[in-house]
Amino acid sequence: MTDEETEPLLDKLDAAQKVRLLTGASTWRTYAEPAAGLRALTLSDGPAGVRGETWDERETSLVLPSPSALAASWDERLLTDLGALLASEARRKGVDVLLAPTLNLHRSPLGGRHFECFSEDPLLTGRTGTALIRGIQSGGVAATAKHLVGNDAETDRLTIDVRMDERTLHEVYLAPFEEAVAAGVWAVMSAYNKVDGVTMSASPLLEHPLKDEWGFDGLVVSDWGGVRTLLDAARSGQDLAMPGPDGPWAAGLLAALEAGLVPAEAVDDKVRRLLRLARRVGALGPDRPARGTATAPEAGRALLRRAVSAGAVLLRNEGGLLPLDASALTSVAVIGPHATAVRIQGGGSAEVFPEHVVTPLAGLERELDGVASVTYRRGLPPSGRPEPLGRDRARDPRDGEPGVLVRLLDADGAELHAEHRLSGRIVEPSVPAGDAAFVEIRTLYRPAESGTWTWAVGGWGDISLSVDGREVLSGTFPLDSDDPTRVHVAPPLHTARVDLTAGREVEVVALRSLAPGSGVATILAAAPPAGATEAALAEAVAAARAADVAVVVVGTTEQSESEGHDRESLDLPEGQDALVRAVVRANPRTVVVVNAGGPVALPWHTRVPALLLAWFPGQEAGDGLADVLFGRAEPGGRLPTTWAATQDDVPVLGTAPDADGRLHYAEGPHIGYRAWLRSGAAPAYWFGHGLGYTDWAYEELTAPAAVRAGEPFDVRVRVRNTGRRRGREVVQVYVARSGSAVERPVRKLIGYAAVGAEPGESAVAVVRVDGRALAHWSPGGLGWETEAGAFTLLGGRSAGDLPLTARIVARVGADSAGKGSGNGSEHDGERSPLML
Repeated sequence: MTDEETEPLLDKLDAAQKVRLLTGASTWRTYAEPAAGLRALTLSDGPAGVRGETWDERETSLVLPSPSALAASWDERLLTDLGALLASEARRKGVDVLLAPTLNLHRSPLGGRHFECFSEDPLLTGRTGTALIRGIQSGGVAATAKHLVGNDAETDRLTIDVRMDERTLHEVYLAPFEEAVAAGVWAVMSAYNKVDGVTMSASPLLEHPLKDEWGFDGLVVSDWGGVRTLLDAARSGQDLAMPGPDGPWAAGLLAALEAGLVPAEAVDDKVRRLLRLARRVGALGPDRPARGTATAPEAGRALLRRAVSAGAVLLRNEGGLLPLDASALTSVAVIGPHATAVRIQGGGSAEVFPEHVVTPLAGLERELDGVASVTYRRGLPPSGRPEPLGRDRARDPRDGEPGVLVRLLDADGAELHAEHRLSGRIVEPSVPAGDAAFVEIRTLYRPAESGTWTWAVGGWGDISLSVDGREVLSGTFPLDSDDPTRVHVAPPLHTARVDLTAGREVEVVALRSLAPGSGVATILAAAPPAGATEAALAEAVAAARAADVAVVVVGTTEQSESEGHDRESLDLPEGQDALVRAVVRANPRTVVVVNAGGPVALPWHTRVPALLLAWFPGQEAGDGLADVLFGRAEPGGRLPTTWAATQDDVPVLGTAPDADGRLHYAEGPHIGYRAWLRSGAAPAYWFGHGLGYTDWAYEELTAPAAVRAGEPFDVRVRVRNTGRRRGREVVQVYVARSGSAVERPVRKLIGYAAVGAEPGESAVAVVRVDGRALAHWSPGGLGWETEAGAFTLLGGRSAGDLPLTARIVARVGADSAGKGSGNGSEHDGERSPLML
């Protein structure tokens, strides 16, 4: 069915039918309309995995590495393959529209949701995002570029007013979205925040540049609850308000349309776009494509395992400690709480439930089985932070199966519904709460240790907790937030301390009341008695000292890095810095693995011989990590974000609005490595940095002597593998201009390409540079302009390591552009030296 065939369907719908289609029918579905041959569309969160319509740990999903890890691969073919895997998962779960990728930028390392964003650079973000989009949409599933625009932090994200100049908006923050539209993305999500005083669901940016200048012909969907007003949003380029069935449009859009307050043409355009999206995903008309089958489990796991090594960034490798030679080892000490409680994904609305997780400890044990002994020490006492009950020591009191019993009760306490669940975190029961007045979680729990345990119930309203028949918590906790993630996904925990005896089973009952707008999410969690810090550290040090090699796994927690709040500090939580220092002193052959979605402070980084960044690596974490540590795969990652040694060094840090609710992007286009270059300070590790298991020499950069403004061109960089094994190098090209009439970054990334070579071989990276790379945005309606004259091209392996340079001249209005080649000599007239 074509657009021409879709158009007559509008005539079959009256005003009420049209308006009804523009608000969701439920949390995750749109309305069907038989008169147009339209079935309901199903939408789902999914940057690192496809959850589907239900938030239920029994409905498992494949879990990819976090988007920050995917961007670290600088590998668009891999991203397209992973996008196709997401499409396969979406079809398996009946999902038509995947709410990914997130194209917001890493403006400040304190941003709490950086794991879900790709990078600090608009070019890398745009290319990575479009590669994922191509893969998703190749499977007949719509990708959604989000959150347009300025949602680069979590503090007051529903109301914050982001202020930036016009150049910064177009050159930096809109650029990845424009790239996604050029790649043919089928949906765009408007952000919660304001930009220049206007909420994005009512912003003129949805029309200009999105729909007219860029030519976006898809659907603009709101973030959940993002449409808060009637007329200004309805008159804007916002097309679909989610979720439903309630909302400003559901309540008043038809009356506004009939009163002439909203143009009929605007409503028709919104419906037209919805029908076009439905046609693209096979939800319109009789010729609906059959739902595909899921990727074979083995193939999916193999791809996810490869993605772990592709995104892993080797920051340091002094003395060539890595890769490890398993045959030369007799003992390995694995240390740190994250070695067993690895974070495979970030917290918040994008979270999904894996069928299995390969922990770093499990991966290393499998690798060294029958070869060397593996000793694990936590190195730190339990955090004291209650975690949702799992299946290890909790069982359903009715059937005895591992897990908990969840019941919905009416106002008199009568049971309306009961189900067995595998976790104490209940975001939603398997049936709608309906007339329920209470949610109850009940379990029989057998503690492993004697002492004072910390129990917690998460939720809102009237809450009580009883342990072994004794009420230990009772209170009313009013709803204090309208943030959907806090209300429906991660409500606050309310705690009580209880003395328990090891091995003695107790019944635990948590109860919370339900009120309109407060969600149903309920959590039953517990933490064991606090241990002794000194004893745990001493055990780890002794294990490290006795081993041939120590592997320490450290990282962030959901409290320090998650959707819904920004980070207060870049420091690793809970004594992990002290743990690293102690282990390195005990064993100079120590590998530190960082398990985090965004930058953390590394005050000890120069003392560690081998430092590997694993990000949030997805469900195959342990096996992929073992592949890297033992050399079956190279660490393929390069940093998508600049890393500081300490928080005090970071040039752009603030995420909180001022007293007027405004967050001023006063730094303009100078974020990430651009801000570091402008400040003159040096970070611990530059954007683009990453080591492999071989060495490279950068030999020559060649480029045109001159180019016509606005035309693309190629830069060729010859590199040679000077090491002893095959490797892959990510060659990066940046541009700079001195004496510019407009403010510019010291330099900016304009292209990159990866090459591979055997030892002693050379390879040429052909870097295609977009015609706009030399241009700047000229405010006041003038658009993109290019200054005539000389620019400097720089080639190398990171924003701070660029040994090759060349001069290229931009000709404005010229009819031709010459070619040049260079060998490091002085330039003569119009000939361009390619290595200055």
